[in-house]
Amino acid sequence: MELHLFEDNLSDGQQAAFGDTIARAIYVTAGEVTVEGKVHSCDEGFVADGPVTLVAGAEGASLWRWDLSDALPATGPRQTAKKLSGEIPENLAGPGSFLRLDSVAFPPSGTAMLHTHQGPGIRCLREGAIRIDTGGQSTSFGPGGAWFEVGPLPVFAQADHAIQSRFIRVMVLPDALRGKSSIHYENEEDRAKPKSQSYRNFGEIGLSL
Repeated sequence: MELHLFEDNLSDGQQAAFGDTIARAIYVTAGEVTVEGKVHSCDEGFVADGPVTLVAGAEGASLWRWDLSDALPATGPRQTAKKLSGEIPENLAGPGSFLRLDSVAFPPSGTAMLHTHQGPGIRCLREGAIRIDTGGQSTSFGPGGAWFEVGPLPVFAQADHAIQSRFIRVMVLPDALRGKSSIHYENEEDRAKPKSQSYRNFGEIGLSL
């Protein structure tokens, strides 16, 4: 099973239908979309399972869409680009796990001290800049840059020193973490320190095969 990240760009009033999948998360990066009568504006997101049909607003819409599936799903609208994929381990690939869509924001010079998570996921930078250190490598990302974290591999994050930075994140986690933080700090002395990052949860949905 893999988690795939796509970027969809819709013209004004365009309808887009996305097929069946185990779980899906959609974040609106520009414009707005209507799904089953509910409007989702820019900087809003939602989760779903199964097919989704949405209609772009009068100014069109741009989306980041994460699909969790056993096979590469259809790309959707013509104006779709695949950004990244990552493998989900078997122990998290079904009932007993859930998919979470959230955002993580850092003030200037904010850091996420050395940490792990209990599940993998794909992040995509919404604003600012961030450096991710993991597995002996250091990689910097600007807006629209996406990266995959496996979960158990320790990560250190350093945000831009001049401006706020924020990324949108989708993770697959065990059900015991519903509504709870997934982060675990590797160093005992870091656990009691004040944390610079803040979170916004857009939604969670259980996995069913």
